[in-house]
Amino acid sequence: MDFVAPSQLPPIPTPSSIVGDGASPVGDGVSPSEAEHTASAPPRPDAPRRTSRVRRSTSGERTSANAPAAPLVRPDGSPAPVVHLAAELAPFARTGGLGEAVASLAKYQAQSGIPITVFMPLYAIVRERVELKPIGPAFAVTVGPRTETARLFELAEPQPPDSPRVVFVENDLYFDRKGLYGTAAGDYPDNARRYALFARSVLVALPRIMSQPPSIIHAHDWQTALANVYLKTEFMAHPYYEGIRAVLSVHNAGYQGHFPEPTMTDIGLPVALYNYRQLEWHGRVNILKGGLVFSDLAITVSPTHAHELRTEKGGFGLDGVFVAMRDRLVGIVNGIDQEVWDPANDPYIPRRYTVDSLVGKKRCRVALQRDTGLSRWQAPIFALTARLVSQKGLDLILGDPGYFAFDAQYVFLGHGDRHYEATLTELAERAPSRIAVRLDFTEEFEHLLLAGADLCLMPSLYEPCGLTQMRAQRYGTIPVARRTGGLADTVEDGVTGFLFDDYTPADFMRAAVRAVDMYRDSDAWEEMMREAMSRDFSWERSAVRYLSVYRRVMGLPAIR
Repeated sequence: MDFVAPSQLPPIPTPSSIVGDGASPVGDGVSPSEAEHTASAPPRPDAPRRTSRVRRSTSGERTSANAPAAPLVRPDGSPAPVVHLAAELAPFARTGGLGEAVASLAKYQAQSGIPITVFMPLYAIVRERVELKPIGPAFAVTVGPRTETARLFELAEPQPPDSPRVVFVENDLYFDRKGLYGTAAGDYPDNARRYALFARSVLVALPRIMSQPPSIIHAHDWQTALANVYLKTEFMAHPYYEGIRAVLSVHNAGYQGHFPEPTMTDIGLPVALYNYRQLEWHGRVNILKGGLVFSDLAITVSPTHAHELRTEKGGFGLDGVFVAMRDRLVGIVNGIDQEVWDPANDPYIPRRYTVDSLVGKKRCRVALQRDTGLSRWQAPIFALTARLVSQKGLDLILGDPGYFAFDAQYVFLGHGDRHYEATLTELAERAPSRIAVRLDFTEEFEHLLLAGADLCLMPSLYEPCGLTQMRAQRYGTIPVARRTGGLADTVEDGVTGFLFDDYTPADFMRAAVRAVDMYRDSDAWEEMMREAMSRDFSWERSAVRYLSVYRRVMGLPAIR
């Protein structure tokens, strides 16, 4: 592997230079009038908050007098901090499952005793939702031929000591926009430059807020993969960074960050790295590929998907890279927050219920029908909550006219490609008592949908992990899903759901028919519901696997 020579690196600041000065934000503000990108709902106002005595350790993380013993430690016995970089993070701003997955992982790692800091860009939508306070003065960040200004912020309200520290990177020119990644017209043309600035800002900022370096930098998807490239090339020559290990999670390999060759200079990488072993891919710069090559370990979000990525059919053109990684690529299924997704304590549903008392689910079903105008009281309700794009299997759902001929009801939640939006809306207008479409996603309605529906549609072309099928099972809503990625790892055919293999309308229809036939047997259906609701999809189990691979990448012995 070729490493490049270091260029000008930031000096490690003295303690006096890392104290917040309370000055106002800096940067060139812009307010483009683009359509707003989908983002998560703001935090619930009724969410309970814990208070306790908080102090800061020498490495910048929050600790408390009664904090649990750190499960991940350096050779000297001190806690080993982990820094996550994410382009989105729930509940502040997200477009899909990535933001929720990173937030949940960071939460459970912090609760286990690992000092966790999460960096994300300071998007316009974040400013609208939470109160922030600055961390220290603004600082210069050089990206290619440009020198930009960045500044750090964190939540103004004190957070519990066992929660992650969330740090927002401000640059108004690049992040003060209505959309996260683009507008309805497409991606922002300067996305490579935007996320290059973010990655370099985090690396430059680390010694400003952590006197001791983190043990691991954990990047997520292509938008943050450049952090690992910069770390293992330019920054590694600086003593502060030389011991940091680089981990990259691939949540969706279908998005890789492809850009023209001149982008190398634009994002401050030497042209020498533009070769088939590192960042070149079919005549384009491939940022995800670069991140993989320069990472000590890569994680994808299910064991089945880790296998799929190593195949020509499932590797999105990077199968050779994934194969070459050998045991440096591992698959760990995401978990869900089972406190948020809990029908026994869900504040968003009209009647709560448990595996031992399912009466409340019937009330939720009635509430869903009233809310959507569905009126076939005995017919099963199929629900789809997802981005309306081809990956989610919309071509299968719309590919066989017989599917909508079932004596069944259908609710679609989400938005995406205009073709699918228009087709589903037309179907709903023609049969309003059987088909409902909600293009305006809200968290409240998604909870009601999963509580009130009978079946959850996930006939995905590919699904690295998927969270909806786990949430649905928690609510006794049975998945009809394709046997791919995390769906294969979390749905048991004939026991907690219905799986099919071939990506064809015919194979999908066979699974749907099996589901409807089972639904008519009320005793068997109730048994399946109870089994699905009893499955453990908690992050605690997944966090143990993450701890294991972290120890491995740090060269520590396995836990016995």
